Amino acid sequence: MPFRLNPVPGPTLRETLAAADRPLAGMWVCSGSPLVAEICAGGGLDWLLIDMEHAPNGLESVLAQVQAVAAYPVTPVVRVPSADPVVIKQVLDLGARTILVPMVGSEPEAQAVVQAAHYPPRGRRGVGSALARSARWNRIGDYLTAAADHVSVLVQIETLDAVGDAAAIAAVDGVDGVFAGPSDLAASMGLIGQQTHPDVVAAVRRVFAGAKEAGKPFGVNAFDPAVADAYLADGASFVLVGADVALLARGAEALAGRFLPGGVTTRPGY
Repeated sequence: MPFRLNPVPGPTLRETLAAADRPLAGMWVCSGSPLVAEICAGGGLDWLLIDMEHAPNGLESVLAQVQAVAAYPVTPVVRVPSADPVVIKQVLDLGARTILVPMVGSEPEAQAVVQAAHYPPRGRRGVGSALARSARWNRIGDYLTAAADHVSVLVQIETLDAVGDAAAIAAVDGVDGVFAGPSDLAASMGLIGQQTHPDVVAAVRRVFAGAKEAGKPFGVNAFDPAVADAYLADGASFVLVGADVALLARGAEALAGRFLPGGVTTRPGY
């Protein structure tokens, strides 16, 4: 008789949030490197966001990173590149338990995302658990019947139009949390590159208010510690406070500033 595993190893972000007695701090993993992902996983943060939208990640590299961080007490989230139901299905099949879907702009779009993440009759995710790491190749006996317990869905609100629908988006059954994206939100407001502009911050807070009205957790990206602290004071349940590539870039610049004459950060031939 084959060995049976139950339940799926590791919590979803929904479960991590429910068990937490404080806001969760996390970081982006954008390098595409399983080694870097593992280094970040051991850093002591609560969660990691493995990014497919703005990073050089495909299915194989995401799989390797999910495997690399599995040994650590950190909750991985995969941001898919879009709401494409095929990609959502593939990312869930490779074993991601929590996904973040960018650019969700309306209640119907949020409903479509939830449907893509769940099996019939609730949704339209294709059934291939016998072939997939998600069910450990059919070693998790109740994977199909308890599918909703194995998946957590977050949606990202990052346009001004979506801000107005934040409460309706958050209230969709199957949406486990909303995440505000200040960078694209600023761009949609004609304030590109000004994530901390007062109007952008006010829009982020409107996202928070909508999620709170729906009774759902809400989070945000804030690399500036002072801005992150302010959003935490506003009640954010989970925040991203850094990124692997940004930490490496700033660290390299700091070394150049310390050891090169005059703090020069470029060299002939570069």
